[in-house]
Amino acid sequence: MACDPELADTAAFCEAYGIPADRSANTIVVSSRRPEGRHVACVVLATHRLDVNGEVRRRLEVKKASFARPEETMSLTGMMIGGVTPFGLPPDLPIWIDAAVMAPDWVILGAGSRSAKLRIAPDLLRAVVGVTVIEGLAKVGSPIDDG
Repeated sequence: MACDPELADTAAFCEAYGIPADRSANTIVVSSRRPEGRHVACVVLATHRLDVNGEVRRRLEVKKASFARPEETMSLTGMMIGGVTPFGLPPDLPIWIDAAVMAPDWVILGAGSRSAKLRIAPDLLRAVVGVTVIEGLAKVGSPIDDG
């Protein structure tokens, strides 16, 4: 679906296009800081908060991790924040999907640019190379407006 690039960030998109936040999923790149050099793309519902300092950090096996900076996300994925999609990512970038993303019959994801979104059945994500569905990757909480 077409999207005004100025409305690509989650809260603005959901409000402008009437999409419930529990049907909007963000693809967020996380990078390790100690040690540096480990990355993962995480897919979470907008109604959930990615557990970066808990589950993600432990699974990356690092002491410190944080959201990748916008320029780092662009370098790793070729996509801008607000449009990152789990489709077409480099094969060496793992993709972790919070199990809650798989519950609805459809979700909206970034389409690779800030000017489009994808409406898909979550089961399609299982076909993407490098995907792991993880229970508890994110927690219900303040909506994320990063992707």
